[in-house]
Amino acid sequence: MNAPQRIELIGEEIALLWPDGTEHYIPCERLRTWSPSAENTGERDLMGRQYGGTNQKSFPGVMVRSWRPIGGYAYQFDFSDGHNTGIFSFDYLFKLGEVAAGKEPN
Repeated sequence: MNAPQRIELIGEEIALLWPDGTEHYIPCERLRTWSPSAENTGERDLMGRQYGGTNQKSFPGVMVRSWRPIGGYAYQFDFSDGHNTGIFSFDYLFKLGEVAAGKEPN
């Protein structure tokens, strides 16, 4: 997946413009909920047991403060609640955008 051509904070949403012209708008609160970090999702050992993670499914009022590219494949977001450990690959961001738009991701 190619990098978004543009990424902006518009109100309470992250707006992404993709090279194929697709636009996605992801609410900041949902982006925080969907963070792929170990803090959110936990970690699994070789036996499949999960350690850590959170059951929190909403983050009311949480906003994105900033973001930065990670290599040529992802963004890392800084959230207003201090969370900043999730690495959002371009593929994952595109899928989240499809879900936020009410579409089934491919």
